Amino acid sequence: MQDISPATLLVLVPLLPLVGAVLTLLLGRVLGGRAHLPAIAGIAGAAAVAVVLLLGTANQVGGAHGPHAEPVRPVEMISTIWQWATVADAYSPPAGSPAAIPGTAVGGGAGGTARAFTIPVALRLDPLTATMLTIITCIGLVVAVYSIGYMHHDPGYPRFFAVFSLFVFSMSMLVSASNFLVVYVFWEAVGACSYLLIGFWFTKPEAARAAKKAFLVNRIGDFGLAIATFLLWMTYGTLDFHDTLSPDGTILPGILGQTRLADAAGIVGGALGTAICLCLLLAACGKSAQLPLHVWLPDAMEGPTPASALIHAATMVTAGIYLVARCAPLFMACPGALVAVSLVGATTALVAGLIATVQNDLKRVLAYSTISQLGYMFASLGTGTLLGFSAAIFHLVTHAFFKALLFLGAGSVMHSMGNVIDMRRFGGLRRIMPVTAATFLVGSLALAGIAPFSGFFSKDEILASLHAKGWPNAHGEHHDAAPSAHASLWNAGFVATPAAARGAAAEAVHVLEPLDRPATWQALFWMSLFTAGLTAFYTFRAVFMTFTGPTRVPEEAGHHAHESPPVMAGPLVILAVPAAVAGWWLFRTQWLAHFLSATPSFAAPAVAATATPHAFHMDLALQGSLAAAIGVVIAAIGHLGRRSDGPQMERFLGPLEPFFANRCYIDQLYSALVVRPLEGLALLAALFDRAVIDGLVNAVARLPVALGGVVRRLQSGLLQRYALAGVMGVLAIVLVLAWRLRG
Repeated sequence: MQDISPATLLVLVPLLPLVGAVLTLLLGRVLGGRAHLPAIAGIAGAAAVAVVLLLGTANQVGGAHGPHAEPVRPVEMISTIWQWATVADAYSPPAGSPAAIPGTAVGGGAGGTARAFTIPVALRLDPLTATMLTIITCIGLVVAVYSIGYMHHDPGYPRFFAVFSLFVFSMSMLVSASNFLVVYVFWEAVGACSYLLIGFWFTKPEAARAAKKAFLVNRIGDFGLAIATFLLWMTYGTLDFHDTLSPDGTILPGILGQTRLADAAGIVGGALGTAICLCLLLAACGKSAQLPLHVWLPDAMEGPTPASALIHAATMVTAGIYLVARCAPLFMACPGALVAVSLVGATTALVAGLIATVQNDLKRVLAYSTISQLGYMFASLGTGTLLGFSAAIFHLVTHAFFKALLFLGAGSVMHSMGNVIDMRRFGGLRRIMPVTAATFLVGSLALAGIAPFSGFFSKDEILASLHAKGWPNAHGEHHDAAPSAHASLWNAGFVATPAAARGAAAEAVHVLEPLDRPATWQALFWMSLFTAGLTAFYTFRAVFMTFTGPTRVPEEAGHHAHESPPVMAGPLVILAVPAAVAGWWLFRTQWLAHFLSATPSFAAPAVAATATPHAFHMDLALQGSLAAAIGVVIAAIGHLGRRSDGPQMERFLGPLEPFFANRCYIDQLYSALVVRPLEGLALLAALFDRAVIDGLVNAVARLPVALGGVVRRLQSGLLQRYALAGVMGVLAIVLVLAWRLRG
């Protein structure tokens, strides 16, 4: 691959899974039990290419990546595949608007020639893209191999691998695209693939409902991305991330291009910037299942377990994290929006952790765990520091390994237990499934943040980023406030928006920006630390209920409960290795943090100025470890070695137990406030349709029938009557003519 250009390699990453999906659809019935071959070959090829691109990009970044690493120059490469749309003279930004930065040839009227509306299908390669592509394809490959055993006897075997490969293609395009409209297209494609996988067993009513729920809830977030895209075009006169060249050779700055990022005045702030960022946050909340749009993810467990592993570890739910990280410079100009990101994240992490403590479905425990861990990532992103952004991606990487491991481990249990996943119905499985038990324990230690497993180091970085905001001088650190809004810029771009939108956005700025104070960040830190203890508790509650205590097997498993076959156990062992050591290596070397710092969005002056020397904060590590240890101990007291259907720790929660068991009644609240009113409206519409619309249509239809009935009476079939009618007609004509002649 060394002789192939990086641009070609970048195209191959999404292209190979797409080809695999098409071939699986065309040849699936012919291949039969080998229908997985095209999909796995395509994903394997994409993974190999992604690793090559990762190493090549790392060579470009170069430099030391130790504790005293110096800031690096931004690294990016743009490859335009196809010019999708071009509309000449589509935009004429007024002088002084964010689209007319001094020194650049943009703008119309007073500022120059009008700008064309161009939508290139352009792919970008930078450290953030290379990291995401590697995680998507490598985790996707391991899960695909596992699926060979898990889905072997399913009648929809070819269809599963076709959609699976299409999912990898869509997500690869999403993180590679360098244009907001193209991102939106594949944002929707990812949602469509998730719908197909969640509802894969469409004859099962629960799966069909879960797929529809996921699809509809995500439409709310997708609406936010659509509005953000419109506002970005109105504000910046382009939807490209990167800089482009005009026909006369001058630079047209992209929204996240290095020309704009180098000038602090190039990023819009104030009410308009906050409105854009909050719309992007709404989109991220939909895909990454954050409050209040988290309700779809637990129900998504109705799909096949490998699909759950793919969604939770490497694809759909990471899209929101990626979007906020990619748009870091936009959020840096809006301190209120950054606070909102952390508030949503920390609150979601805590609420999801509380709900997970009383769940008895093993996959639902992991689903709420995913929601909680994604909340951690959002809390870190909202700090608006280089440490916070890199820590979020660091946790995304480690989470991909141990969460894929845990979901595949749950699938192994489900496969052996005759599709039973209720932890109260089995126990002591370590004796029957030693490989699954050992690897599940590794994943649980990583998720709980127990040193030296991966989750400990990435979670420690997140806590450090929050602590630095709450206690700026605790470790000799100081972060400048986010750049203030440029009133002239946002006023110029904001006057075109409706008055109601301006008022709402201005109110959001008024409410959110005062929250950017140490007391708020201190509260978020303590919330996150408490959530760390909850994580350890619900994780090891699941471990103890499933793998310890007396051996119990549900009757659905019959007498055939056994360890999963090598094609399923092998991926568990493979994933257990990075789940155990990847976090330690990345933290010790600081390779990932140094690598990500060369991403243009993170190398922007507003973000790079927040960089601090790498340090291991023993006090924070001890606090996080103590919280995790307390959680494990409490779980052991209530569950270690006990019958899984016996009295559990939740009996001490009193009235809180049904509150958490019913998911804080959030679903019921949605049902009362949204679903039932819409059902009532639909009923009224149906009644109106039947009584009024159908009544009018039916009345018009009955009129010709009635008229025909009158005429039909004249058609008696008797010749005498026809003759009499003829004579009467002739007499009538004679009488009329005589009367007229007389007159």
